[in-house]
Amino acid sequence: MQRTLTAMALVLAATATTATAEDKIVVEFGYPYSHLFDVTYEAILPKFYEAHPNIEIKMRATYESYEDGTNTILREAVAGTLPDVTMQGLNRQAILVEKGIAKSLEPFIAAETDFAKEGYHKAMLDLGTFNDQVYGLPFSISLPVGYYNMEVMAKAGYTEANLPKTWEDVVQACVKLREAGVDNPMFWGWNITGNWFLQALMWSQDKPTVLGADFQLDTPEGLKTLETMQSIFTGCEMQNLEWKAALASFSAGDLGMMYWSTSAVGAVERAMGDFTLVTAEYPGIEASGPLGLPAGGNSALLTSQSDDPEQLAAAWAWLKFITSGEGAADVARTTGYMPPNQAANEIILADFYAENPAKATAVRQLPLLREWQAYPGDNGLAATQVIYDGLEGIVTGEFADMSKLQEELTEEVQDLLD
Repeated sequence: MQRTLTAMALVLAATATTATAEDKIVVEFGYPYSHLFDVTYEAILPKFYEAHPNIEIKMRATYESYEDGTNTILREAVAGTLPDVTMQGLNRQAILVEKGIAKSLEPFIAAETDFAKEGYHKAMLDLGTFNDQVYGLPFSISLPVGYYNMEVMAKAGYTEANLPKTWEDVVQACVKLREAGVDNPMFWGWNITGNWFLQALMWSQDKPTVLGADFQLDTPEGLKTLETMQSIFTGCEMQNLEWKAALASFSAGDLGMMYWSTSAVGAVERAMGDFTLVTAEYPGIEASGPLGLPAGGNSALLTSQSDDPEQLAAAWAWLKFITSGEGAADVARTTGYMPPNQAANEIILADFYAENPAKATAVRQLPLLREWQAYPGDNGLAATQVIYDGLEGIVTGEFADMSKLQEELTEEVQDLLD
């Protein structure tokens, strides 16, 4: 009898487990940069499943970049295969709102009893607000910083006290490092997504890259931006590395200096060889430092095509969890991003940044935060590619006359924006 009851209990347990699995609501989720964020979601998922055992998160193939993410969503909207939730670059939200792909989050926010207590405040909600409606909740914020291998820098006499403050200082450091036998002293991330470093040099002069639909490269600040890039690339004899190869080279200890998003600090720390990593403020064109820097990062948008209230509620539960409290705190713990959430900062700021100084540099630069601008209209992604090609031409030496390049880029990009 006991064996019969035990067998029956096992059958019932198996049936219950099967039913539970079948009853789960599957939320499909797309996000970029697996090398940065896989470890973040590995930390978040167990906490989410503990709070929401009836929901399963199905991760889609990661986007290679923010441009790839936007292009993927645009194609999936036509094919009717959109994920329920997608992570998109802060500068790529508008196009998904304009095309009606992203859903307003206002009905979900209105149904929350204490939404503000989850850490969302107006300054952060503004990052994803369009036409007075919230469409995106910010997940991570980054700023450009300097990465330094202090053992390599020491070969040229550098310590934490005398790291480069301007791009002219950086070029001088490259010369000293080469004289000390360093083959490849520096990488400057011209090829980062969304022409981010072009905008960093423009904002360093307190100049937006776009005003309305007008491309601002045809200004004195625009010419100074191109000339500064050329001086960095030629003065440092910088190799034209693909960005993943550059990060790998720095992590392996081959580079003395790297200028990149703070988002990669966690990935570098996990992969780095036996050397001392120090991050420092982004150099300026002038000795006084940058006047502004573009905010990088991404935002969570609801793109579900379901009309099922339970499916939409599950998608909202995931979107809200990853952008609030503990979920957002895991962003800072596992990457170099800053969580744009007050509750998350209260969770981690007490001790975290004191114990992780390489991740604290971007926090010190927060007063410089400016908009990471999108190029307006349907040709925004094409404009990004035109500028990318132009910047690569500076790196390779194809373009030597910056005034001529300024004129050509301005004409081609403005035609796309018009």
